[in-house]
Amino acid sequence: MSTVQDKLETKVGVLIVLTLVSVIWGGLAQIVPLFFQHSTTEPVDGLKPYTALQLEGRDIYIREGCVGCHSQMVRPFRAETERYGHYSTAGEFVYDRPFLWGSKRTGPDLHRVGGRYSDDWHRVHLMNPRDVVPESIMPSYPWLAENALDGSDIQAKMRALVTMGHPYSEAEIEAAPASLEGKTELDAVIAFLQSLGTHVKLTR
Repeated sequence: MSTVQDKLETKVGVLIVLTLVSVIWGGLAQIVPLFFQHSTTEPVDGLKPYTALQLEGRDIYIREGCVGCHSQMVRPFRAETERYGHYSTAGEFVYDRPFLWGSKRTGPDLHRVGGRYSDDWHRVHLMNPRDVVPESIMPSYPWLAENALDGSDIQAKMRALVTMGHPYSEAEIEAAPASLEGKTELDAVIAFLQSLGTHVKLTR
C-alpha cells in the first residue's frame, strides 16, 4: 500500500511547490517579527546620522572594497568583546544603508574603531599600513590623499536618505557642500572611521 509520502515523491511538481511554501513560511516566521521589535527598528539613544563628510567617507570605503576584509559587527562572544569592545546592537545600524556588517575578517572588525587611534595614525595607516603595523597585508591607498572630495551629489544623497527616515534638517542639507570644501577623500574616510561605534556609549 502506497503512503502519502510515496505519492508525493512521485509527483515532482507538487513536491517542489510544497517545499517552496515551507521555505517561504519559515522565512517569514523569522523575518516579519523583527519589523515589530523596537530594538531592531529604532535608533539607540544618542545615535545620529552620518555627517556629510562621514557619509562621503562611507561611500569611498565601499568603493574601495574595504568591507571585503573588514566586518563591522562585533558578535556577543567573549573572544570578540575582549578584542574589539562591546558587542554590536541592532539599533546602532538604523542609519546604515546599506549595512556593512560583513562576514570576512582578513583584517580586524572596525565597528568600535572610532576614537581608538588618532587621525594622524589613520592617515599614515591608509597611506602605507606597514608604517604602523609591520606585519600588515593591507594595500596602500595613497590616491585618497591626492583626490579632492567631490561633493556635487551630497545634497541629493542626503535628501534621498531623508525619504528613508534619516533626520537630516534642510539647514544641514544646505550646509553640506560647504562642509566638504577643501577636503580630500582621505579626510572623508578618516572621518567615517572615527565615527564608528562612537554614537552610543557602551561599556566593555
